Amino acid sequence: QVQLVESGGGLVQPGGSLRLSCAASGSFFRFTAMAWYRQAPWKQRELVAGINEGGSTYYADSVKGRFTISRVNRENVMYLMYLQMNSLKPEDTAVYYCAARTIATMASLYITDSQYNYWGQGTQVTVSE
Repeated sequence: QVQLVESGGGLVQPGGSLRLSCAASGSFFRFTAMAWYRQAPWKQRELVAGINEGGSTYYADSVKGRFTISRVNRENVMYLMYLQMNSLKPEDTAVYYCAARTIATMASLYITDSQYNYWGQGTQVTVSE
């Protein structure tokens, strides 16, 4: 079993920055892939950024150059993942979710939400004047 807890959301003005954190704890297999998703009101959940065990990353076109995903591995019993969000726009407003896939390869990137088997509760990000 794996628990994911997000933090760092809030209200920020357009052009501002926020850093989201995700603490993942529990029982992991050898490699774990992680990702940030978001869901805005009346929209489908979408992948924001993903990162695999090897450190390779994937970004949605809408956030490339503004968001940075990173992770810290703690001896396979805990992971910390971050999403640094800069130059925020009102369209970035959403609930942001941390996701983990605990049976993964080191090099694969997973870009559909059905490929992730654990999810956090989400943290609200609001970009507004």
